[in-house]
Amino acid sequence: MQYRRLGSSELSVSEISLGSWLTYGVGVERARAAACVDKAFDLGINFIDTANVYGRGAAETFLGEVLEGRPRDSYILATKVFFPMSDTDRGLSRAQIEKQLDASLRRLRTDHVDLYQCHRYDDSAPLEETMEALSAAVRAGKTRYIGFSEWPADKIEAALAIPRIEAFVSSQPQYSMLWRAPEKEIIPLCAANGISQIVWSPLAQGVLSGKYLPGAPLPQGSRATSDEMGGWMDRLLKTEVLEAVQRLKPLAAEAGLTLSQFALAWVLREPNVASAIVGASRPEQLEENAAASGAVVDPDLFAEAERILAEAGV
Repeated sequence: MQYRRLGSSELSVSEISLGSWLTYGVGVERARAAACVDKAFDLGINFIDTANVYGRGAAETFLGEVLEGRPRDSYILATKVFFPMSDTDRGLSRAQIEKQLDASLRRLRTDHVDLYQCHRYDDSAPLEETMEALSAAVRAGKTRYIGFSEWPADKIEAALAIPRIEAFVSSQPQYSMLWRAPEKEIIPLCAANGISQIVWSPLAQGVLSGKYLPGAPLPQGSRATSDEMGGWMDRLLKTEVLEAVQRLKPLAAEAGLTLSQFALAWVLREPNVASAIVGASRPEQLEENAAASGAVVDPDLFAEAERILAEAGV
């Protein structure tokens, strides 16, 4: 496993990190989920990402249980705040940040997280209030660093302009060969301001593994067949997308990689990406994905993959 510095922080994070959206505490049976966490540590994955809203606290509770007993300095723990936790609890006001962070720490069974992230931008809360509350959390020792997920460029710039606040060190956008939106504004802006990307859905919810075949039934036990985990995949399961993805398999084979590894290596080719978050329902999935770290791929193969996807209108 290779490691990269997370923005301007002192954190060195594994290039492949373990996520828990739709999986732990929700869609994956507990013993298998615990086996995945154990495998992550075996593979050198030191970065674990979650959020209070994942399972309305269930993912954090699960992680708190399985991480208890491990040395706190043996892993880097990130969580998030914004989405509704009740009919009245949501957003990035000072009161909500304080309340939700304390609740996350209780569920995670720790006195601090390493990274506390704004899960989305909150138009209903003054930005200065949000940034002051996050900065207070850093100064109180409840989080070491702060970040954001899916913030627009103008809001990032506005936050950077506020004086006497703690600096953001991370951005968490969706990014993959099938979703390249961050390249236009977010990555250049962040790279210029000491902010790294921690990308979610680098395998496009498993579509870039190549396991979903055009015109074929969905594989049994796959994310797409799960009521809990498959509800966001319609765009990705279109025939033209699946056909284009199948055309990438020979390129991955030429690189000596599986298609999943090739897709992760493509994400990691970007220097501003510190880590690619993967979900796993089985330990062997993590083993395959972790092998993408440090992979050296001919840039011509990546260029051909991009051409194939662009030609298909993906």
